[in-house]
Amino acid sequence: MKGRLIVALDTADVEKIERISGRLMAMSVPWVKLGFQGFTAVGIEGFARLRQNRHRIFIDLKFHDIPNTVARDVGTMTKHRAHMINMHAAGGIEMMQAARASADTASSGKSRPILLGVTMLTSIDEPGFQTTFGSERKLTEQVVHLARQTQEAGLDGVVASPLEIEPIREACGDDFVIVTPGIRPKWAATGDQRRFTTPAEAIRRGADYIVVGRPVLEAEHPEEAIKRILDEMS
Repeated sequence: MKGRLIVALDTADVEKIERISGRLMAMSVPWVKLGFQGFTAVGIEGFARLRQNRHRIFIDLKFHDIPNTVARDVGTMTKHRAHMINMHAAGGIEMMQAARASADTASSGKSRPILLGVTMLTSIDEPGFQTTFGSERKLTEQVVHLARQTQEAGLDGVVASPLEIEPIREACGDDFVIVTPGIRPKWAATGDQRRFTTPAEAIRRGADYIVVGRPVLEAEHPEEAIKRILDEMS
């Protein structure tokens, strides 16, 4: 289970990032996630240091722009040897195809990154979705629609709520990667998450990876929090 846990280093505190990332490697938990806040804090040098320390790095910048811009940015992250990169699936098939082509070119025959389409943020529930988007689809139907487009564009998988794992699997198959944020251990506060489950439930439903941030970052003893999450996953 250690290879399926991604710890989100969503903080501007560089000392905390280094401390927790060090504890993760000591526990043989390789994956870390750098969002905008964490990536800005550590910079390219810190990014390279994490990689040299054998971390696998999920760059969570949720690219969403015209195809040329996203292709450039994904190519840059690939050259810096990110292991996982995401972009908003709502940017469209052409944007995602451009990102795929750019990553393939930038990897130069080496291991290419896992590319993911972000479906719907886990802070949005059904009423919020209808109010914001006015869609004729239900939220789950929209997630599946975006997952299908992501697969058609040649990306490896999606970021989606654990509540949508099963319909995505049915639509896109077992080889399609599903990364699930919106994970809250039994003992943690839910915060602003609306569509969430426990680590155990996400694994049971079939998540390939789960992402956990605040329950680790805000814990008095992060190493103990990580152990408890791994126990739940098992």
